[in-house]
Amino acid sequence: MGKKDRAEAAAKAKAKREAREAAKIAGDDIVIVDDGGDDTVASEAKKAAKAAKRAGKKGKKGGLNKKEHVKSKGIEEGMSDRTCTGELAMNPGAKDVKVVSFSLSFHGELLIDDTTLELNYGRRYGLIGRNGSGKSTFLEALALGDLELPSHIDKYLLNAEAEPSDMDALTAVIHAVKQEVARLNALEEELMTTIGPDAEELQDVYEKLDELDETTFETRAAELLWGLGFNKKMMAKPTKDMSGGWRMRVALARALFVKPTLLLMDEPTNHLDLEACVWLEQYLASYPSILLLVSHSQDFLNGVCTNIMHLTPKKKLKVYKGNYQMYCTTKSRADKLQEASFKAEQEEIAAIKKFISSCGTYANAVKQAQSKQKIIDRMVERGLTEEPDNELVIDLHFPACEKLAPPVMAFEMVSFAYDGDAANPLLKGLEFGVDCDSRIVLVGPNGAGKSTLLKLMVRELTETTGSIKRHGHLKIARYNQHSEEILDADMCPIDWMSQEYPGLLSMEDWRGRLGRYGITGNQQTRKIGTMSDGQCTQLVFCWLGHQNPHMLLFDEPTNHLDMESIDALADAINNFPGGMVLVSHDFRLLQATAKSIWVVDDGKVTVWKGDMASYKKSLSDNFKAYDNAAPAAR
Repeated sequence: MGKKDRAEAAAKAKAKREAREAAKIAGDDIVIVDDGGDDTVASEAKKAAKAAKRAGKKGKKGGLNKKEHVKSKGIEEGMSDRTCTGELAMNPGAKDVKVVSFSLSFHGELLIDDTTLELNYGRRYGLIGRNGSGKSTFLEALALGDLELPSHIDKYLLNAEAEPSDMDALTAVIHAVKQEVARLNALEEELMTTIGPDAEELQDVYEKLDELDETTFETRAAELLWGLGFNKKMMAKPTKDMSGGWRMRVALARALFVKPTLLLMDEPTNHLDLEACVWLEQYLASYPSILLLVSHSQDFLNGVCTNIMHLTPKKKLKVYKGNYQMYCTTKSRADKLQEASFKAEQEEIAAIKKFISSCGTYANAVKQAQSKQKIIDRMVERGLTEEPDNELVIDLHFPACEKLAPPVMAFEMVSFAYDGDAANPLLKGLEFGVDCDSRIVLVGPNGAGKSTLLKLMVRELTETTGSIKRHGHLKIARYNQHSEEILDADMCPIDWMSQEYPGLLSMEDWRGRLGRYGITGNQQTRKIGTMSDGQCTQLVFCWLGHQNPHMLLFDEPTNHLDMESIDALADAINNFPGGMVLVSHDFRLLQATAKSIWVVDDGKVTVWKGDMASYKKSLSDNFKAYDNAAPAAR
């Protein structure tokens, strides 16, 4: 179909859809909007009004009759570890997603139980919940069709890096968009064949095809990659020669370019530096369709989200209006009211039951007891206040060895170059010291040398020139993005910790210790390979805590942690009596723990004169300056 024909068909489909949308139920009244004399549209409106009226008589006002709900088929046994059920409660062609009686299980464990899933078009939802609660599994279930949504609700899940190939970054992004264009053309043909040119869904298809203008592919792909930290040289690099972090950015650019109706993102800021996090936050803050994302960054959720969806300990999905900060305020107030109401009701019931039990067998006493029992019965009938959710308390702890007198670690004119290429050092002429009272956070662009600096501190790398002097008794514990690889997937946490620290604690004491780090109940005795990434990180923290170090080094420790675990990590760092050096893209953790901010860039380390809020503002100002610059100056 040509562009002109497509435009005409789109206009026709749009007019019919608007006519149907004009026929709404307002109580028992049907409203038909005068279209200005178009008999065809008026006829469609009348038909829609009659259909709406029939639906209103059969079921709830403004919704579908329950018999008209489309029940999702569950996953056949053996095809997937996930089992997902629910019933669609959506009007035909609607862009809002609504599923009632939604449940989700994984490996036989119930994660979400008989709840309502509702995602409104134009809203950006932050999905939060404890480590292991099922957030990632939930996104996969939506993306992979475990619950079948209508075909016009196109989905895109970002949860893994782009595949390594001979394609460069720019080509890889454009290739993905061309695949999306091919999918839309195939969907157009299917709708024309099965429904005809009057199919309401065609309007969405035509709008997306027009938006994905092939003449702008290269320019738009380059702009997305630049925002994610790519320069021209990196854009031309084959993805097979990139690290997993850079391939993740390619995948992110693909998702943003395709711009699906339902964009699902699982920790999109992982592997990004602070500069790219700020750019992504600003970009997603105006995402026009439906965004559902999992993120551990409170700062990021505050900047992006219009709603927060909480996967509660009672396995329900509860939605709050506003960003994460507003969620915290609203939930805190609601929890206090619920706690007070629950306590008052239980005290009243206990007092009544005590009175009833004190009554004897005399007629008057029996009547009084029966009267009091009716009070309890009426309370139960009206509905008692539920007991508030008891969130698991995480209590991380990093004990230290005896304090060492300074200097603990001193860099003296240190330079480092990979492959020994002294003419092109990554780091050059570094002069600084780190002691047991240091609280240093390292910031700067990806590839500037932050992780390299930590590796030099622990002797994983050797300086090319200069020297690093360390105290003879210095003991360092380091967490990096590959620390979970030390875990044995076939062992349970208790057995693994007992193996790592033989004879240190009894089995009962290990249970208590693991519980403090968020590994509780049957999680302690099931295979580590079945645990979530966040739970594995918490287990590594427990392992690190028993090394009794003088200094802690952290390289992106928050990638898989939930909010409560990050707060507990910040408290543990602040209570740790030794030194600390931290690399993270979580602004809140950096702000909570930093005494000194060091910027690693252009081979040098300089001290930032300000706090993390001022540093973030400087990154935002840099983007604004770029956007306002002439194209030739970019």
